Amino acid sequence: MDLPAGYEPSEDEEFMNEYQQAYFKNALQQWKKSIVEESKETLAHLQDGPIQEADLNDRASSETDWGLELRTRDRQRKLTSKIDSALRRIEEGEYGYCQVTGEPISLERLKARPIATMTVEAQEAHERNEKISRDQ
Repeated sequence: MDLPAGYEPSEDEEFMNEYQQAYFKNALQQWKKSIVEESKETLAHLQDGPIQEADLNDRASSETDWGLELRTRDRQRKLTSKIDSALRRIEEGEYGYCQVTGEPISLERLKARPIATMTVEAQEAHERNEKISRDQ
């Protein structure tokens, strides 16, 4: 579906109507595309070959940089999985609704974090419960 130029979801319209679904689907697809492009750059960089620094300090620094880059890519791989899950929820008509309470997630939250699966209140309760579990 083509969105009108400059379209922004609004509280004044029906929640998760076709325009809102198309808006978030497009945002998620663009986000995923940018992650995939960054991953390709990392792969090309890693294929340049092993670290060949003569100086031990330079070699250690390069290895640290590689380790950070690989951890970043792993986080992005997990993020890509969450984006795919959100895209699936759009197709199934479940996107935008809290997986705990079933209530609509605010449009502002979805704009800020399109992969959100819970309302702010449900997320806060979840985090409190996790903290209590860790502390015990």
